[in-house]
Amino acid sequence: MKIEIRLAESDDLDAILAIYNDAIVNTTAVYDYEPRTTDAQRKWFETKQAQHLPVFVAHDDATIIGFGSFGPFRPWPAYQYTVENSLYVDSAHRRKGAGRALLDTLLLAAQTAGYHAMVAGIDATNEASLSLHRNAGFQPVAHFREVGWKFERWLDLVFMQRMLS
Repeated sequence: MKIEIRLAESDDLDAILAIYNDAIVNTTAVYDYEPRTTDAQRKWFETKQAQHLPVFVAHDDATIIGFGSFGPFRPWPAYQYTVENSLYVDSAHRRKGAGRALLDTLLLAAQTAGYHAMVAGIDATNEASLSLHRNAGFQPVAHFREVGWKFERWLDLVFMQRMLS
């Protein structure tokens, strides 16, 4: 399988939405309960574009198998050089390199754009994502106990960080 990464286009939104909604419904990767609507996904994409923040897709030929982006870590000016990443891979294509390719692309894009640090908020039971980020040079910096509630259980959130410069 040859994985390629490119900037997302509006034609990719249905595939992105399907991957994201699967994560909402079936995993603790997203601490949300209800699938996102098509309109909400379009607004999310338009906001990313308006803020000049990239959205990348991983694809194998014509099939979108994952996506990733980054955005502001916090809304106050002093945080302007720190971004938080998010990336999701289709369940049928996990552990085949798409996540790492997306994360490497996000890191390079953030560094090129002049950001200083990247953080990731990851469910403490999501060993695949924790390992992916560790292998990309992220280090755990915080562990918040029982801050989320999903699937009738409390969830811990781990923050990981990597310096970009």
